[in-house]
Amino acid sequence: MPAHPSRLGNASGSARPPRRRRSIALVTPVFGPPESIHYSVGIETQTSPITDAPADYADLELLHRRINDWFAGIARDLPWREPDCSPWGVLVSEIMLQQTPVVRVLPVWYEWLKRWPTPAGLAGEPAGEAVRSWGRLGYPRRALRLHAAATAIVQEHGGRVPGTYAELLALPGVGSYTAAAVAAFAYGRRETVVDTNIRRVHARLISGTALPAPALTAAEMRLAAALLPDDDETSVRWNAAVMELGALVCTARAPKCADCPVRDSCAWLAAGEPPPSYVPKGQAWHGTDRQVRGAVLAVLRLADAPVPPDMFHREPADLGYAPVGIGMPLAALHRLNSAPEQLDRALAGLLADGLAEMHDGGFRLPA
Repeated sequence: MPAHPSRLGNASGSARPPRRRRSIALVTPVFGPPESIHYSVGIETQTSPITDAPADYADLELLHRRINDWFAGIARDLPWREPDCSPWGVLVSEIMLQQTPVVRVLPVWYEWLKRWPTPAGLAGEPAGEAVRSWGRLGYPRRALRLHAAATAIVQEHGGRVPGTYAELLALPGVGSYTAAAVAAFAYGRRETVVDTNIRRVHARLISGTALPAPALTAAEMRLAAALLPDDDETSVRWNAAVMELGALVCTARAPKCADCPVRDSCAWLAAGEPPPSYVPKGQAWHGTDRQVRGAVLAVLRLADAPVPPDMFHREPADLGYAPVGIGMPLAALHRLNSAPEQLDRALAGLLADGLAEMHDGGFRLPA
């Protein structure tokens, strides 16, 4: 997630080679005031996705100004956007926010930063504690990635989160999006940040499609890079603003087009709001291996000792003894009525992913 506007541009980027001249193609608006424009951008001789007609560079600056000005008045007040939020806090937020809504992330982020205000704090504890404190955020392997990243930060960077894209990308568990986002939002560097919200805004505003492709394409990255303002401070604000526009206004299911600062320039609106070319598939939950894995992890998080395998497969009454401290999550697991083979798959998967380990004949979180 982006930084608060007050923290944007606080750090200068590293020296870069001269950037190539960018060309901008302009689509004549179907409606809107005279200054209304449709933006379609390419690099050098590349043809834009809409038209190859030439346009003045000031048109792109107008796009930046309109969206950035909107963001200045609407940006959400989030803790990782505050000027005093550390780069570590930004890194934790970026990994937690992947595929997880802000409202679910907030309490866990606060707990993590209170317990582990620095990478050294997290690195000094077993990986299982990261998994335990991850709670029900989902996709718990992200907790292991954060622990691995914290360990590398301590061992290779003296406990300080590195500030360049290349250094961040070299950290275990940090991908290209996270590296770009942390370099931009924590250090004020000019990086091409592309998440789901940004992709959707670009798809509608520039390409005239309801949704971006199911998977990120090289063409989308080229477009995002071409749209990026040249100076560090404006580029960071732009990344944050477009992301916020996608999160609050240009949403996937019910876009609030009346609230959009560039609605008069939107190619998708001009085209009559055509439906998406594919139907996004929602992720099933009930009855899936993911649900069973989550229920097993809920047991392990509360367990003070390794949990015997038969406790996952049989009701406590059938075992002749009562579990200590894990009765509620264990009962929730048994209510799923999972087939034995599904439980075995879940347990084996947790072991393979490093989210659990065997010790004294039972399962526990990694030490």
